[in-house]
Amino acid sequence: MKSENKYIGDDKFKNFLTHYGCQAPLDVVKLRFAGAICSPNADLRPTDVIASFWPENTTPRLETKNEAELFFKFFMGLWDEMFFLVRENKIKLSHISPSDDLQNVCRQRFEAVEMGFVEGFFGGNDNLKIPAYIAEIVDSLSQLALLYKSLSAKIEKKDNRQNVFDAIIDCDKMAMKSIGFVIENYALPHIAELQRKPN
Repeated sequence: MKSENKYIGDDKFKNFLTHYGCQAPLDVVKLRFAGAICSPNADLRPTDVIASFWPENTTPRLETKNEAELFFKFFMGLWDEMFFLVRENKIKLSHISPSDDLQNVCRQRFEAVEMGFVEGFFGGNDNLKIPAYIAEIVDSLSQLALLYKSLSAKIEKKDNRQNVFDAIIDCDKMAMKSIGFVIENYALPHIAELQRKPN
């Protein structure tokens, strides 16, 4: 089924997040949506996930009906984009290069994996009934997130940048393999049930 909401693209969406004072980086937003789409929390709605990007009681005040419609249309455009990527099992982390600020990359990777996919998957409920092997994979993602933090400390000690970069890429591969496993073995068998309604 083709989405009614078209994603506006990364650059425009980053500006959109900035306009509304959202502190969550785009990678976190994307992976939290992906985790939420896969989540066994049947009560989790896209609007709940959207609200989670702002501290409690600080969600943007939308002045007009038109503004509110555009606000949710833009978010649902990304949600539908992430749903398509989950359905195709093509979730990826953003591209990096050895010349990037690797400390910042490590911080962003930690946030994307832990505050993004893992938090989205649990959807505010840590007592979900899921198969033990899926729980172990999701737990392993949290451990990988901490590994990114460890790599950041190695950069502070001025270890070889190329070695750190290679280690980040290895972590990325493991994270994507774990997320892909959750999608393949947990989300896809009942993907139709996971196409949540906005409200």
